[in-house]
Amino acid sequence: MPAVTFPAHQKGDYFVDFEEKVFEDVKAEPGQKALVKFHTVAFEGSIGFVNLLQATRLQRKGFETSILLYGPGVTLGLQRGFPRLGDESFPGHQNYANQIAKFIEEGGKVYACRFALQALYGHGEPSLLPGIRPISPLDVLDIVLIHHRDNSFILDTWTL
Repeated sequence: MPAVTFPAHQKGDYFVDFEEKVFEDVKAEPGQKALVKFHTVAFEGSIGFVNLLQATRLQRKGFETSILLYGPGVTLGLQRGFPRLGDESFPGHQNYANQIAKFIEEGGKVYACRFALQALYGHGEPSLLPGIRPISPLDVLDIVLIHHRDNSFILDTWTL
């Protein structure tokens, strides 16, 4: 039987070189915009939270950044908590709410499709986190077309 001869890893050890940056640190040019589209279900994987972090990073790089929640993506923008709204019943339970609030506080805009909110998930506008702007389902394509027309950076979040 093979023997393990290496010492066990210790708290504080590094596994990778996290300081090396290979590419230039891109910043937005004046007037540049970004749109991050979410078509993913809250708590079904990490992509929703990771791309909320990406949206915040785009905002901090100087892009005028908007988030579009549509289809199952509207579930990221719903108020949650247990036993009361806002209570964190397990670690990370309020990750979406906290990250969206931070994004909005830093100047980002968040839009949620009213059709998905009501018809697909049975929620009304009062269920949305503060600062999220509900929009017509007819606006979902138009916000994408506007950002495309303006040569904006568009990040899609799709999960199947």
